[in-house]
Amino acid sequence: MRAPTFFASTVGKKIVMAVSGLIMVGFVILHMAGNLQVFEGAARLNTYSAFLHGPAGEALWLLRAILIIALIAHVVSAYQLTVIDRAARPVPYVKRELQAATVASRTMRIGGVVLLIFIVLHILHFTTRTLQPAPLAEGDVYDNVIASFRIWWVTLLYVIAMIALAYHLYHGLWSSVRSLGVERGRLNPFRRPVAITLAFIIWAGFTIVPVAVYFHLVS
Repeated sequence: MRAPTFFASTVGKKIVMAVSGLIMVGFVILHMAGNLQVFEGAARLNTYSAFLHGPAGEALWLLRAILIIALIAHVVSAYQLTVIDRAARPVPYVKRELQAATVASRTMRIGGVVLLIFIVLHILHFTTRTLQPAPLAEGDVYDNVIASFRIWWVTLLYVIAMIALAYHLYHGLWSSVRSLGVERGRLNPFRRPVAITLAFIIWAGFTIVPVAVYFHLVS
């Protein structure tokens, strides 16, 4: 199948969305592992940050480029599939059958929008430091994390965003492997142990940092 034909097809768009989504899941796991180093103290986290922006700088920029491409592909594919779905069913069902649906599946689109907004805010907060709820110091990632998450509304925003991420991951992981033909069974939404376990681990790994900082379990 030629590339233009592949990307124009519904199947092609689903595969693009699945692959781009899995790329971002891989990054999220690495990012979570990096964040958890806050529990090892300032020296550990700041050394890790210095490594990323020093010896690993070129690799970091390559990773950022891949992530940007994956994010754009994911968002565009999701939007196009939404348009196709609505065009195929312009009149909504009078009564929707929700037995096989979950909160995660019903909130994928709004959850995706929430996460997209969060990604922009997160980059402006910690990467470019354009948004500074608390004064941020150059090169001191540990103190910046502490200062930011001691503010209640910053912590609350991150916690809400991580809930949206968990739901999005739960349904997205399962949908991705189905789109790629890896998993064809288990239509029951409550029989997806790998997806729900991974979504829970990622949610917990990200949420524990701002919560622990806010309640002075990390200082």
